[in-house]
Amino acid sequence: MPMWWKGLGWMRPATRRPLNTAFRQQRLRAWQPNLSPQNTLPTLLVLVALFVPIGIGLLVSALNVQDLTIRYDQCASFATQDAYSTVPSRFTSAHFKENTLLQPRWRLIQENDDTQSCILDFEIPNDVKSPIYIYYKLTNFYQNHRVYIESYDLDQLKGSAISADSLDKHCDPLRKDNQTGKVIYPCGLVANSMFNDTFDPWLKGVDGNTADFPLTNNGTAWSTDRHRYHPTQYNASDIVPPPNWAKMFPHGYNETNVPDIQTWQEFQVWMRTAALPTFYKRVLQNESATLPRGHYSMTIGMNFPVESFNGTKTFVLTTNSIMGAKNIWLGVVYLIIAAVSIAFAILFLFSIIFQSQAALENHEYLSNVKDETPPGLYENEGAMTSVMSYGGPVREHIQEPEPIYTGPSFPTREIL
Repeated sequence: MPMWWKGLGWMRPATRRPLNTAFRQQRLRAWQPNLSPQNTLPTLLVLVALFVPIGIGLLVSALNVQDLTIRYDQCASFATQDAYSTVPSRFTSAHFKENTLLQPRWRLIQENDDTQSCILDFEIPNDVKSPIYIYYKLTNFYQNHRVYIESYDLDQLKGSAISADSLDKHCDPLRKDNQTGKVIYPCGLVANSMFNDTFDPWLKGVDGNTADFPLTNNGTAWSTDRHRYHPTQYNASDIVPPPNWAKMFPHGYNETNVPDIQTWQEFQVWMRTAALPTFYKRVLQNESATLPRGHYSMTIGMNFPVESFNGTKTFVLTTNSIMGAKNIWLGVVYLIIAAVSIAFAILFLFSIIFQSQAALENHEYLSNVKDETPPGLYENEGAMTSVMSYGGPVREHIQEPEPIYTGPSFPTREIL
């Protein structure tokens, strides 16, 4: 190559060859474990030693949770207005330290304005230590839909008076009222579909021996959500409630009934959307007093329809555990993993035992060299063979003679 061409190296096209480095050429050092029954067995035993006590502890903690559940969405279909009737067993479940003697009962109350209430009558067979929580459970309600989750305006929830055109587009189609043109407060699908069944703030004692047990909604919402909500700066004449709030605000907003979402615990709990279609949301609680044994009732105003999406509504009275609400499946999963580890540990142990016995019975396991005679060992004349035995297969070392070239000769070129 001419020297002047080498000087134009900068004009040559760039090569796509990676740099000759350990990273680019994939020569970095790597560690690949060599798994075998001998080194896997201790790992499995450690997993068993850890997962068995954890699983048993979680399972015992979950089984110590005492709870009562009554599905009440069918109260209008099965309950009567004249007297209490027994709740079908498929709609109830209870787990207490002592057995209940009375089956839960219900009664329907029909108001003149088509408002229905359901009175649940139940027994607490033993004293239940605090904390006491009241939840409502919904099924088949998909709060995790992407369009639904994003349907709110954060600045509006923080109190800013935002015009209808400036609201978040995800609030559509509930940004403004089509008839009056006023801003919907709060806007969006999440607020419009808020759960609006009402619960009495106490468990009412039914007989003379049972006193009322007070409950409160303070602290039911997450403390981390409170900074998101502030009193609104809207004038009451400039806003209207969401369409599904018409029963709550039949005459719209005025200067006295605009909701203060900063202190409205039920609203904040609902705005924390659930990840699954079946979920629990806390509505009442008592974290300081023990619930005495006795005969109680709870009145629930039924305003939230579930027939349109084939859902259910359930009243849940429960205590708590170290890991939260009652959940036996976490402990079961730990025990299943421990059981699988035990099974594989036993399998590997038998493999090690049988392999060791086979090694003692067969001497071929003591050497890695096969007892084979190399082909052509005694065919070459002049071969020197030395045989050495070390208590195992015979190893043969061969010294081949120097090869002698007998082919045609070629003229050589003299180098000047």
